[in-house]
Amino acid sequence: MHICLAMSHPYADLPATAFWRRAVAETPADAPQGVHAPRLRLGGKTRVATAGSCFAQHIGRALRSAGVTLLDAEPAPPGIPPALAQRFGFGLYSGRYGNIYTVRQMVQLLQEVGQQVPDPDVVWQRDGRFHDAMRPGLDPDGLDSADEVLQIRRRHLARLRPMLEQADIFVFTLGLTEAWRNRATGRVYPTCPGVIAGRFDPDLHEFVNFAYPQVADDLARLRDMLHEFNPAMGLLLTVSPVPLAATASGGHVLPATQYSKATLRAAAGDFAAAHADVDYFPSYEIVTNPAARGRFFDDGLRQVTTEGVATVMRVFLAAHGLKERRADPPPGADDVDLICEEALLEAFGE
Repeated sequence: MHICLAMSHPYADLPATAFWRRAVAETPADAPQGVHAPRLRLGGKTRVATAGSCFAQHIGRALRSAGVTLLDAEPAPPGIPPALAQRFGFGLYSGRYGNIYTVRQMVQLLQEVGQQVPDPDVVWQRDGRFHDAMRPGLDPDGLDSADEVLQIRRRHLARLRPMLEQADIFVFTLGLTEAWRNRATGRVYPTCPGVIAGRFDPDLHEFVNFAYPQVADDLARLRDMLHEFNPAMGLLLTVSPVPLAATASGGHVLPATQYSKATLRAAAGDFAAAHADVDYFPSYEIVTNPAARGRFFDDGLRQVTTEGVATVMRVFLAAHGLKERRADPPPGADDVDLICEEALLEAFGE
């Protein structure tokens, strides 16, 4: 008699989420199942701070609508219309620091907050007006003097400290590996000098494309510095799915984008796996999911569609047992768009 014994192997008892056909090919892109099991739990009383690239603005809106305590160190003055408040950088994140595209930029901001002394290198000029180089788009008309820029930045830094000391979880969205920095000081800017304000000087400014080891080291520094403000603070990492508007690497923007996102995704995932107080949410994967067949990007193939954003936020909130409380946005909310300095680079490719 011949007896056939079923072979036992590690794949035999895995759940459906482990198999591409069932978990991706046969699952609607707008309803992914089991794609995120939170390590850090958010609830109504969780005090959350947010920062990062422009896509991170969606996370703050979703958390606020779900009733999570979203910290805001610099709220807009009363009576300011939403569109005007956003134009001047209010309500985008937990501080009026604008978009923070690289981990190095975030680390340098935390260093400034700790020292409470702004770097004089942050002052840029344009048409006789003065701008904060670390958030050049948040005062569109500029200020009257360099002293005024530094005075307002000191106030900005002072307000961030108590916010950071209160935060239970810091949500940071990694956006880019490419950046421009000051050769002498190492200061990394959110945008290339000369694009919004300032003047590009090849003797003073240099291009940098952060590699995996540098991003990993900066994540370690980020976590350590956050713990200096609050030792119990958790760190929730995401990667922006928005492609590069342009690359200064000398290569094609498509592989440059893939390099940047792969580097950030690998560094964030490995760092989260190595620390119990760090989590990773797959917003990048949800938007770029092949099952969506590109529909989560608009016609320009950069900006994420309303459906794509809604899918990401729905998965994120559901994983934490949360849901949006408002069926309708507040008055004026539909009139505002994401503030994204990097998108201005597209104008130079026309």
